[in-house]
Amino acid sequence: MSHYQRLLLILHPALRQSSALEQAAALARSSSASLHIVGLLESLDKLRFLETGDRLAERQAYLQSQQQQLESQAQALRASGVQVTSEVAWSSDLQADILERALEIQPDLLLKQVDHEPVLKRAFFTPLDWKLLRHCPIPVYLLGAARPALPRQIVAAVDVADSSPEGEARNESIVQQANALALQTGAQLDLLHACDLTMAYMGDMGYSTWAVGDVGEQLRQTLEADFRALADRYGAPAERCHFVLGRPVTVLSEYVETHPVDVIVMGRPFAKVLDRLFGSTTEHVLYQLSCNILAV
Repeated sequence: MSHYQRLLLILHPALRQSSALEQAAALARSSSASLHIVGLLESLDKLRFLETGDRLAERQAYLQSQQQQLESQAQALRASGVQVTSEVAWSSDLQADILERALEIQPDLLLKQVDHEPVLKRAFFTPLDWKLLRHCPIPVYLLGAARPALPRQIVAAVDVADSSPEGEARNESIVQQANALALQTGAQLDLLHACDLTMAYMGDMGYSTWAVGDVGEQLRQTLEADFRALADRYGAPAERCHFVLGRPVTVLSEYVETHPVDVIVMGRPFAKVLDRLFGSTTEHVLYQLSCNILAV
């Protein structure tokens, strides 16, 4: 039985020819899932070049034009065996409209192309992709640069340093989602843990200090043992398990640069004050990794 029954792709109508559409269609085809494509246009008030003449008529004509073009793409996908529906709509609040459709359709995955926001803009405005990571109740599959239509190598990035019930549940969800995607696409699946001894030690002790010497080595051994136990629980072979010392963003960036990774599956921590201000690991790697990210 397929792991995916319904897929929801959020697409800017101007990106109809993007790799995001190709990847979403390939995943739908491989899993016999239905694919609903939603093209959202930001409010006409922001489009100055359309602010002359009969604005209502122009607004409707522009919407119909975009709908027809997207529907043409949908027809081509139907001819290739994909069960697809499409719609285009105006939106004055992209986050609210995306979440509303996610709740209405209840897809197994919400797919969207990553918007690479400039650093200066991120300093003043929370990116839409970050908002979806924080608030979307279903797994969010963010598509980066052009990749193979179906992934060939998937990495499940777990965090064994978080031994809380929430952390253990998150790791379980990460592995399960990564395994489901790998089985559905025939991709190779690896497990990875970025071992940041400083943060792990600070988390255990409750104050700022450095994990060095015997204490640091003991902590490393404990975390590595926990990682091996997690891998054994899911039957992951040793050659597919990677325990790497370093800060998560750095480790993941370097790993993707040196390995042909198509998708990294990561968790979405419960939002903390610092996460809301500065962004979580998952949010930051959006702008440093060229591969896709599945956040669960």
